[in-house]
Amino acid sequence: MQLFGLLMYAISLATMFGIYGVLCLGLNLQWGFAGLFNAGIAGFFAVGAYTTAILTSPESPNYLGGFGWPPLLALPIAMLLSGLIAWPVGRICLGLKGDYLAMATIGISEIIRLVLKNEDWLANGTMGISTVPRPFESLGQPWGNIAFLGFVLLVMIILYVAAERAWMSPWGRAMRAIRDNELAAAAIGKDVVRFRLEAFVIGSMVMGLGGALSAMYFKFIGSSATEPLLTTFLVWVMLIIGGSGNNRGAMLGAGLVWLIWSGTELLTNRLPAEWITRSSYMRALLIGVLLIVVLQRFAKGVLPEKPPRRIDG
Repeated sequence: MQLFGLLMYAISLATMFGIYGVLCLGLNLQWGFAGLFNAGIAGFFAVGAYTTAILTSPESPNYLGGFGWPPLLALPIAMLLSGLIAWPVGRICLGLKGDYLAMATIGISEIIRLVLKNEDWLANGTMGISTVPRPFESLGQPWGNIAFLGFVLLVMIILYVAAERAWMSPWGRAMRAIRDNELAAAAIGKDVVRFRLEAFVIGSMVMGLGGALSAMYFKFIGSSATEPLLTTFLVWVMLIIGGSGNNRGAMLGAGLVWLIWSGTELLTNRLPAEWITRSSYMRALLIGVLLIVVLQRFAKGVLPEKPPRRIDG
């Protein structure tokens, strides 16, 4: 029985690694490729998660939808809707730079989250949607969990291969040129606005996919699951520690930080009862300290960016 519990815990850790790996690859498309400081990950995560929940859950009088779609069919719709929302956001915000872009994206993200949280007719308000089906759950435990883990890892690997090909392509080279020197890239004829918008929309679609996978895994989506602490702060820490501009670093950071984050939960659960309510803040503090320590040793992350080899001749 104890062995079975350990197996289920390991499967849970690996599944969350895959979901956060997807989110980090999406952020790397925006920050690592194009230098876009998107602090609104939680908003696009929420769009993907709620879209999946509304499309796949059974009919209910408490919220919109309940269409009962097959879970796998909802994934591309969640990505598409995230992209459709990202497009006007990008058109409005991408003229801003650095900190100003971060403030604009986090503001829009909070608007999206608060609408979903407070409009009861749309997504059941603070109660959320708790009947989200998960692929392969009919196989029972542990095989259904193992099959879903395999599916999540397959999605992450496909995204990684696609991101690597994009990194090596002329599109990726143009993106890095714009990131490193926007004026020089524009001077040689690159359409800076179009390239930046493409990176923002594609990255947001991947974040929506991460939200959809998360809703399926937990079979629930509510306001607590889209808190910026878990979906924006943690993903940024993962990418910075792993190494922005490096897709392998993005996945490595997801694995390392999630392992430590889960480990701190075991520690904080042993605290006195009066400290338990503060455990989430203490864990965030520990992760912040870890970030400082790692950056002292690895200023560009554990696996820093490696530009493609120069082709002579």
